[in-house]
Amino acid sequence: MAASVACVFFFDAEPVGQPGVHALDACALCTKPLARDSDIFMYRGDTPFCSDECQHEQMQLDAACARQAARTAARRQKQFSSATGSGRARRESWETWGVKN
Repeated sequence: MAASVACVFFFDAEPVGQPGVHALDACALCTKPLARDSDIFMYRGDTPFCSDECQHEQMQLDAACARQAARTAARRQKQFSSATGSGRARRESWETWGVKN
């Protein structure tokens, strides 16, 4: 009995800031309506999908975004390292000539 009550509350939950729109009414990827009597595939805890294929596609999109973010972070780190390295080289060359900052 407690499980069915919990399910009722789960389906009746509304996202914050969106009154009248239920959290599990549609697939997060293709927006296909989700039937109450069919399987719902969840991802990242609270994101519903109508099928394993939609869930898997979202997982691939998230992985691609994570790879892109990692490449961008590595590129920025490399630029930062080269910028600070060239500043150090300038400072060392000035010190060689006896000039103090």
